[in-house]
Amino acid sequence: MKIGMRKPNLKKKLKARTTGRAKRAIKSTINPVYGKKGVGFIKNPKRSVQNKIYKKTTFDPIKLLKKLFH
Repeated sequence: MKIGMRKPNLKKKLKARTTGRAKRAIKSTINPVYGKKGVGFIKNPKRSVQNKIYKKTTFDPIKLLKKLFH
């Protein structure tokens, strides 16, 4: 498991920022559990636990810089 600073990926960051509200609205009308809290653990518990540990043991350098200069 990785510990420390995450490697920033600008392509993924741009993709996440440009995924539209309409696309999320369509997904939530089709799938009633889309975007609900705790569903990831039900669907795939192993991946859910790994992601939780990863998020707690690493940090994002871009968010760190924003906190320092904002």
